[in-house]
Amino acid sequence: MSVEKRLLLIPVENQVRELDPKLLLACIAAQRGFSSVIGSRRELEFRIDSYPKSIYLSKSMTGRSLIFFRLAKKFEHEIVTWDEEALVHLPPETYFSRRLHPEAIRQVSHLFAWGQDNIELWRQYPQLPDNLPIHSVGNPRIDMLRPEMQPFYDDEVQALRDSYGDFILINTNFNHVNAFGPDMNLFQPVKNPGETARFGRAAKGMSREYAKGLWHHKQAVFKDFQELIPKLDKAFPQLNIVIRPHPTERHDTYNEIAAKCSRVHVTNQGNVVPWILATRAVLHNGCTTGIEAFVMGVPAISYRASINEKYDNGFYRLPNAVSLQCFTFEQLQDMVQQILDGTLVTTDDDKRQALVGHYLASQSGPLSCERMVDVLESLANDEKEYFGPSPVERLQRRIIAEGYHLYKRLKPKLPGSHNRPEFQRHRYPHIPIDTILSKIERIQQILKDNTRLNVTQLNEVLFQIRA
Repeated sequence: MSVEKRLLLIPVENQVRELDPKLLLACIAAQRGFSSVIGSRRELEFRIDSYPKSIYLSKSMTGRSLIFFRLAKKFEHEIVTWDEEALVHLPPETYFSRRLHPEAIRQVSHLFAWGQDNIELWRQYPQLPDNLPIHSVGNPRIDMLRPEMQPFYDDEVQALRDSYGDFILINTNFNHVNAFGPDMNLFQPVKNPGETARFGRAAKGMSREYAKGLWHHKQAVFKDFQELIPKLDKAFPQLNIVIRPHPTERHDTYNEIAAKCSRVHVTNQGNVVPWILATRAVLHNGCTTGIEAFVMGVPAISYRASINEKYDNGFYRLPNAVSLQCFTFEQLQDMVQQILDGTLVTTDDDKRQALVGHYLASQSGPLSCERMVDVLESLANDEKEYFGPSPVERLQRRIIAEGYHLYKRLKPKLPGSHNRPEFQRHRYPHIPIDTILSKIERIQQILKDNTRLNVTQLNEVLFQIRA
């Protein structure tokens, strides 16, 4: 039996949001003797039959995860899961129907929670297996916000300031009504007037009443922001305005607005953290970046010209509550000016910090990644002797793998597929190994980590990191 620890499989879906923190996780795991394969979720899962017995670190446990989970278990992989969408989440019943599948969660051996709110949410789930361990560890994305990790982005922050000077960062989250593909919105376009619109993927698990109300609210806020951007451009001629759309949003509308303004720019370049650190203020409505900005001490403003308390409190409560709130353009203009002048005074920072503390673990002390690896080490220490599959089992696995490969090849060709090649490239473009090596070097410098790593590029979107 090999004495090496099991391989970690670390899938990345949205590259700009997830890659840096998951590289941090891979580096900390390497300190403890783990090797990892990290990269495109779709490509990593496609090769699941080629890895030795491993630990798969999933970021969701939806119905879409179930086929893969069953296959992974056939190949003796253990599944440990967190939910990337459990920080800013829908009301419990809607969240459960969208983000949890009763059979998928039964395939999981351990859950990693963002914090106490996440634990309380999961424990309300009627199908939660008895004695499934839930660990309040935080999330690798939160590690990258901590003061000790912020130097990772120093060069990028300086480059952004050199390029844009003083700027306001507008982070949008209108992927429910302005998605990359029309089938990804809450409702799909109708072909003829008067037809009842069919649900899009964003409405999965929602009642029609809830989805319709959310659609109207998001449309109203989307319109507010379209009107807001030219006003800001005119009101603050000394500032640039950078619009950063949600990773699954279309850019067309924003590009049209930018073309009519003098200092408006639209980009999804890189991770959002250096953009937040480089800006004078973050402007949003119900966006996770409001939480990230608060944690890093950057002024965040929630612009709430359109209000619907059902959705603002039931879905977007946390990012709005930790942000400064403005309800008219005049209020917003005055608040931005106070931020620029350095005269803004806030009186509820302790209250907001207490709220964030309920949602986010590991803001101090050991990093989230360190706490995760503690759990993974306990799994490795509990490993039982394993002699590999029998010849019959190997044949069965090969047949299953071939069927799964065929399924994965055909799925992108189906109408409305979530796996269309252009969308996959949008979420996870090719990244050169030199970029990966540079990121790892910066992480190790911050961690004062002298672990010698062997980094191998497996293909355009997958890398193996060995200690």
